Amino acid sequence: MRYFPHTAEDIQEMLKVIGVNSLDELYAEVPEELKCKADLQIPSARSELEIRQIVERLAAQNKVLIPFAGGGAYDHYTPSVIPYIASRSEFLTSYTPYQPEISQGTLQYIFEYQSLMAELTGMEVSNASMYDGATATAEAMMMCVAHAKKRNRVLISETFNPAVLRVVQTYAKYHGVDLVVVPAKDGATDFEAIHRLLEADTVAGVIVPQPNYYGIVEDFTGYAETCHAHKALFVVNAIASTLGVLRTPGEWGADIACGDAQSLGLPLNFGGPYIGYLCTRKSLVRKMPGRLVGATTDAEGNRCFVLTLQAREQHIRREKATSNICTAQGIMCLYVAIYLTLMGEKGLREVNQQSYSAAHQLHDALLQTGCFEEVYPDKPYFNEFVLRYVGAGDLLAMRHAMGECGFLAGIPVEGSADEVLFAATEQRTPEEITEFVRLVAEISAQGKH
Repeated sequence: MRYFPHTAEDIQEMLKVIGVNSLDELYAEVPEELKCKADLQIPSARSELEIRQIVERLAAQNKVLIPFAGGGAYDHYTPSVIPYIASRSEFLTSYTPYQPEISQGTLQYIFEYQSLMAELTGMEVSNASMYDGATATAEAMMMCVAHAKKRNRVLISETFNPAVLRVVQTYAKYHGVDLVVVPAKDGATDFEAIHRLLEADTVAGVIVPQPNYYGIVEDFTGYAETCHAHKALFVVNAIASTLGVLRTPGEWGADIACGDAQSLGLPLNFGGPYIGYLCTRKSLVRKMPGRLVGATTDAEGNRCFVLTLQAREQHIRREKATSNICTAQGIMCLYVAIYLTLMGEKGLREVNQQSYSAAHQLHDALLQTGCFEEVYPDKPYFNEFVLRYVGAGDLLAMRHAMGECGFLAGIPVEGSADEVLFAATEQRTPEEITEFVRLVAEISAQGKH
């Protein structure tokens, strides 16, 4: 294996440390039928032209659907200038930020990203991004416990996206956090249940989503005051784009804001990569994982950028690190910074207004088909909502038939056989909505599925 640097002596020394005598003994747990006994079927070298043709044939197998679905990933438009700016040499070739004298490009866009996200969330400080919204939420939970010191109980709303909830639960299990899931009431967080749990004065933090998994815009009036009265932190996980028009975590009185920033101009990319954000108050900055970039002046008085806080295991003793997440989503961070700079307050508001209008048009039209009924009537929603399918056949068959017609017909709600989560953005045209609704009604009526 020419690409492996280990000598035979190196391998034997490592095996000795872990208490086995050979590589065969190391892999003894693996069933024989799973072990490859033949040479790997690796083709011979190909030309650039041939490689491009192979990749294009593979790409052609992907069926690109028009999405009327969200669930954490939203089909917002990415202005064409973003990839162009991101490919400029000062960003594309900039060195990793540990040596500021040769990495001003990276440091500047991280600084701008932090500034923009702090303003968007209404918080005082932002870190230099996380892997995704789920891990950012888990890190917010860890911040709550670290701040409380002697408390390890954290409350999290059942109205979170189940995928995010599972990640947070995994973090909690292996960090010894007592994570309590607060039940939902009519599709929203049960504030009275939170209040009762806080009265024991054993809670380090409370984490809630906005909008929640069902697309409902929740009212957090009194949450922050109640949490703070019992010395618990208040955390809001918000879909980043919606903060252009909805009340920010800062306005709700939150101590920490977290979530996914994919909605800020990142393409769907068949599932990633995306970017998590984490913002907080200045008083909690030492509990925040990741890195922070600040502005200063060099020896000649010129404005420049440097790393100002690195509470990471690479820079301090491992047991003192706030997290083992060491890598920022650099290129995604740059995309978000460019997107927010291009859109500005007016552009972001327009994106949200168009998304809101498209979703409400879709919602009303689907109900008129008679194939759906309300699940949470009178609950305010933004650009995502849940309906119950009551048409002919089952929900999964209907969605499959819609997929054959070129549409992604929502996402089935976990734990339900007939509820589906729909979403719309500024990219969904009135013509697409009309055709989508027509096909749903036709498929249900004719029993094509």
